[in-house]
Amino acid sequence: MPLTPVVAEGLRRTFAGVTVLAGVDLVVEGGECVALLGANGAGKTTLLRVLATLLRPEAGSARVFGCDVTRDATRVRALIGLAGQFAAVDGTLTGRENLEMVGRLYRLSRAEARARAAESLERLDLTEAADRVVRGYSGGMRRRLDLGASLVGRPRLLILDEPTTGLDPQSRSDVWAFIRELVGDGTTVLLTTQYLDEADNLADHIVVIDHGKVIADGTPRELKARMGADVLELHLADVAQLESTAAALRGIGSGEPSIDAGDRRITLPVHQGATDLMSAVRRLDEEGIVPSDLSLRRPSLDDVFLALTGRGATPEESEEAPHERR
Repeated sequence: MPLTPVVAEGLRRTFAGVTVLAGVDLVVEGGECVALLGANGAGKTTLLRVLATLLRPEAGSARVFGCDVTRDATRVRALIGLAGQFAAVDGTLTGRENLEMVGRLYRLSRAEARARAAESLERLDLTEAADRVVRGYSGGMRRRLDLGASLVGRPRLLILDEPTTGLDPQSRSDVWAFIRELVGDGTTVLLTTQYLDEADNLADHIVVIDHGKVIADGTPRELKARMGADVLELHLADVAQLESTAAALRGIGSGEPSIDAGDRRITLPVHQGATDLMSAVRRLDEEGIVPSDLSLRRPSLDDVFLALTGRGATPEESEEAPHERR
């Protein structure tokens, strides 16, 4: 029976007295893309660093293909590939030299390192730029080269921390295609992201982490189903009206109203569609509240995330606290 790529139980980790992982349990099945979702400081990067043997857990255990990340760290490193939040490539070397160097660090022969570097360059459409010095690469090319470096060891598990942060739309689309290709070939991918559309498009399974704990998991479809059949969404011109409007809507629909102060938005899961919409309109009219926009739509992962955590994701920022960055 094949070994499960990741099994973590009760993982705990603190930094300067702050609990970052508060008993995380996680199972990643083979041949899947699993996305970890969470706001800044939720613990996503810390969890990946524990699984990649870069941090030791203070309590709990984690195994990668049956190898303990603490006792069998060397074996774990031979089984995984890792691309962090920032491209870890040497700007003074060419793209090919970067990848060949990684191959040598994996203790491959010169010939094998050269062959695998060429394979990764071709796979990521970097062959034409292979012999150019990396400091002349665009941000998207650097990111693709970093991903190529993580593939040189032909990992059974690929760990990606915010793989598309800062990329232009075309580069982001290229990375998505690359991840789909890897999963299609049987590689297990574990990634963090704050782009909820990214998780929706790529992930077979999603795990939501908040304040160092797993608060929800399931397929994208399963998580959206928790929101109800539809979502009532309204926007207000005055942020000061958010609380009173949410109070007015309580009792309508199938859950509690969720407030997104940044967008001056309230969302509410509903099961009766147009009937609940009309009830909301009457209630708002009674309270003298005039929204700038009111609509009924299908639920999204943004709705799930907001309902679970009480706040939106913030992709423009690094997701971990300063003491957790590499």
